[in-house]
Amino acid sequence: MPTPLTAAVVDYGFGNVRSVAKALERSGLEPDVTADPSAVARADAVVLPGVGNFAEAARTLAAKGLDRAVQDAIAAGRPYLGLCLGLQLLFEEGDEHGITPGWGLLPGRVERFPDTTPEGAPLRVPHIGWNTVRFEGDHPLLADLPAKDCYYFVHSYRAVPAQQGLVVGRVDYGGPVCAAVARERIFAVQFHPEKSQQAGRRLLDAFASWVARCR
Repeated sequence: MPTPLTAAVVDYGFGNVRSVAKALERSGLEPDVTADPSAVARADAVVLPGVGNFAEAARTLAAKGLDRAVQDAIAAGRPYLGLCLGLQLLFEEGDEHGITPGWGLLPGRVERFPDTTPEGAPLRVPHIGWNTVRFEGDHPLLADLPAKDCYYFVHSYRAVPAQQGLVVGRVDYGGPVCAAVARERIFAVQFHPEKSQQAGRRLLDAFASWVARCR
């Protein structure tokens, strides 16, 4: 019988970690909700969910040694799935509650949505609710997803990658917005698959299949 594929769900006090763990379990992974850096190092894959603000999340992860554990796992070639703040922290900095350094694994920054669209119409912030994501690129996880699907968003800040080739999913909210990024063993999304019903299940199933191929 094959050994189950383990996914460390990083628990640093933010986000719906239990909901994410249950969703991963339905997709065939064995989740380990943990704040232990050594458990992150042992897992086949790493999932970083997050709800809250960039500055506090960055500080808390660093204080627990989890930032280095996650980055070491990525450097070792473990598949990484970032959700919401788990996407934003990959970038060089965020401007929520002051400029805060991110991990710098991807070039770019995270900034607040403007209050108006480019045409001057009011833009409601935060972006809350269902919206269609259109995927692009050739990252292997995308092979198991439809070209577009509808996901649930809750965020006031958006990632602005410095390299457009990193963007593998876009959503329209006051103009095109980065909804997913990928590079090598990194895949991260701004939306919440654990709240996105069947679309979220499809994405997590695709993640589980990708983890199996990476083992």
